[in-house]
Amino acid sequence: MSEPIELTEITIIQKDTANKIREAYINGFEDPVMYGVHGGVREFYGTDTEIQYPSTLDHIVAAAGG
Repeated sequence: MSEPIELTEITIIQKDTANKIREAYINGFEDPVMYGVHGGVREFYGTDTEIQYPSTLDHIVAAAGG
């Protein structure tokens, strides 16, 4: 078995539980990645967010497509 190429350290901070907003701090990057809900995901969770951010599902799809 080979050794890992990269280990990522990420800290997630729940900023607003009602609006599902989270900040992800990824080791090596200064600015956080913002996560939240939008569109159908927002409707699924029954939130009426003022600010909409990509969901974690959006980032998974983007990563797989890249």
